[in-house]
Amino acid sequence: MRNYQYVKDFEKLGFGLFVHFGLYSRVGKGEWFLNNNPTANPVEYEKQATEFNVSKNWAKVLVKTAKSAGCKYITLTTRHHDGFSLYDTCGLNHYDAPHSACGRDLVREFVDACNEKGIVPFFYHTLLDWRERSYSEDFDKYIDYLIDSVEILCKNYGKIGGLWFDGMWDKPDANWQEDRLYATIRKHQPTAMIINNTGLDELGKLGHIELDSVTFERGQPAFVDRTVRPVAGEMCQVFNDHWGYAEEDCNYKPIREIIGNLLECRKYNCNFLLNVGPKGNGLLRDIDACYLREIGKWLRKNKNFVYGVHSSEVTAENADILQDDAGNYYAVIYDVPMSASENVQRGAVTRTVRVNADVKNAVWLDTDEPITVHGGTFEVKPFLYGTSRAIRVAKFQI
Repeated sequence: MRNYQYVKDFEKLGFGLFVHFGLYSRVGKGEWFLNNNPTANPVEYEKQATEFNVSKNWAKVLVKTAKSAGCKYITLTTRHHDGFSLYDTCGLNHYDAPHSACGRDLVREFVDACNEKGIVPFFYHTLLDWRERSYSEDFDKYIDYLIDSVEILCKNYGKIGGLWFDGMWDKPDANWQEDRLYATIRKHQPTAMIINNTGLDELGKLGHIELDSVTFERGQPAFVDRTVRPVAGEMCQVFNDHWGYAEEDCNYKPIREIIGNLLECRKYNCNFLLNVGPKGNGLLRDIDACYLREIGKWLRKNKNFVYGVHSSEVTAENADILQDDAGNYYAVIYDVPMSASENVQRGAVTRTVRVNADVKNAVWLDTDEPITVHGGTFEVKPFLYGTSRAIRVAKFQI
């Protein structure tokens, strides 16, 4: 009987950071620039490698920021659809970071920084390739190239959390030789999560029996079918509209929405993979770093309760209910207003939460203040003026 403890361990990580970083980061028009922009010239695009100068401390700063946000793992784009690799391809080609202006193996720096801070490193790797000629001319040869590339990642960087693939939708009827690809990973990384993204068009579809998690891309998470074998779920989301750095993308979601996405994922036993797109030097935009800091502050204020929780059969009116394995329950209340003078804000009303069970020992996680409960009913008072965290969590037993 195969041991799927690694899948359960992945679910307990709860919150990860997705990092889209590559040559496209220098252009500043998103990770699909080469494919989607009519002004993109492949020859000129490749010349970006001669100016790809990455900050020496990019990985340490990134990991430190992720850790302060409460992320337990980071998934880095080791190679995206443009075919440029952040790792040493060991002679497969020279279109990689060690042969660029920075002259370094950026995946090595990333893994070392993760290991130093106790963050689990994951590798994103494209399946399709806009540059590799064999992709369109000799697909079997391309699969050899792909598997050789993935094997380098599995052999040269120590233990990793998993591999996250994307792009099979580009050739839905092709023979991707998935059995061979996944067997290569299992040979070197037997407890690595294997994820193949179907999350945009086919939310929650697994696809292959060897895969360990379904995906929900910018979508509504849902319960995962676990009748055949243990399988995790993961939803990826982005702060604005682009995955890779886009200088003119200011369409940012509210922080309360991002935190709400995380909590919604935990309600459905899924992980939340939140994306950032570093600039061409590997450093984050100030607003991205600020968002991550604020998310971390909210999590710490609420006792970091999200990591060990899962769905609950207990339900409530005006709240989502989560529980942990220690017998604690958590009522998540959204859109909690702030109290203020009518000259500052109107409409701050008290709401009532009704749990379908008798509640005891109830406290607000953010203040440790006891909550007066009548059976399973309690009131949610607005935040006092000077504080507005948008979402409150009550911890209780039944």
